[in-house]
Amino acid sequence: MEDLSTLVNHQTRLAARPVGLPTRDNWSQTTAPVVEPDEGGVLVRTLSLSLDPAMRGWMNEGKSYIAPVEIGEVMRAGGVGIVLSSKNPLFREGDHVTGAPGVQQYWTVGEKQIARGDVSKIDLQLGAVEQWLNVLGMPGMTAYFGLMDVGMPKEGETVVVSGAAGAVGQTVGQLAKIKGCRVVGIAGGPDKCRWVVDELGFDACIDYKAGDVKAALKTHCPNGVDIYFDNVGGEILDAVLTRIARRARIVICGAISQYNNEGAVKGPANYLSLLVNRARMEGIVVFDYAPRFHLAVAELAGYLKDGRLKSKEDVTVGIETFPETLLKLFRGENFGKLVLQVATA
Repeated sequence: MEDLSTLVNHQTRLAARPVGLPTRDNWSQTTAPVVEPDEGGVLVRTLSLSLDPAMRGWMNEGKSYIAPVEIGEVMRAGGVGIVLSSKNPLFREGDHVTGAPGVQQYWTVGEKQIARGDVSKIDLQLGAVEQWLNVLGMPGMTAYFGLMDVGMPKEGETVVVSGAAGAVGQTVGQLAKIKGCRVVGIAGGPDKCRWVVDELGFDACIDYKAGDVKAALKTHCPNGVDIYFDNVGGEILDAVLTRIARRARIVICGAISQYNNEGAVKGPANYLSLLVNRARMEGIVVFDYAPRFHLAVAELAGYLKDGRLKSKEDVTVGIETFPETLLKLFRGENFGKLVLQVATA
């Protein structure tokens, strides 16, 4: 076993709540000793972290679906790691695990946390570390349950996905195709749109940076939109609401266009389209489906294995780059699921 006395845990903590886009001043860099876990616990070395738009909301004070990160706390983040030391019979040294280590190099998980399922073993034969943070991780679970349980796709329906080249969007669109739907993506830039169509197999992709989204929706969705999976909110949500079909389902997953507003979040101006079309708009919070994650992982891993499902990750190396790397999400600079590599296995 590695000599823990030689290790130092580098951590990123929330120093101040941001107004608008976060800056380096919102973070503090700290160190802590690495020690053996208590009886019943495990010590994990973080390998890679998942950087997600939801992290911006966790930095805000106020009521939400999850408690905010407190000032002085290690920044919350999902991740994958490897067990360095175990005093729990469920885990052995060398096991690969997933959970929420936060933005730090080492993560101690207590017996009570293990009992409530805060950490779980993963099988790297089903997918690489990065894929366990993408299609087999929280983004994939969000895509799966958001589409299948909230969207309820039927063969032949038209599905529109915003943020189509992002972590959740790429899986939503491919899964909708597997289920027999016609899929139109919305993404930023010709390269992303080309990849969404040529590599992922979407039927079309609208470049929202290139022109009139509403006109493009009319072209690509002549019979209306049956399911809209929304990752961005704002003007694009409004545009899609003008094209929804009778009994449409709008899945509200995220609103990345609104997260850094210094004022109030802009709500949908065209919401009366829900009334006219007898449509439904419903939010998806992935933690609600945790008891069924294993079922979704099994199905999605099967699609990965037979080639029907692809994944793309955008990997940045170095925990010290976290403040700048996180901003790639809000500038549209990431191409695929944004992952921060902390260490190698």
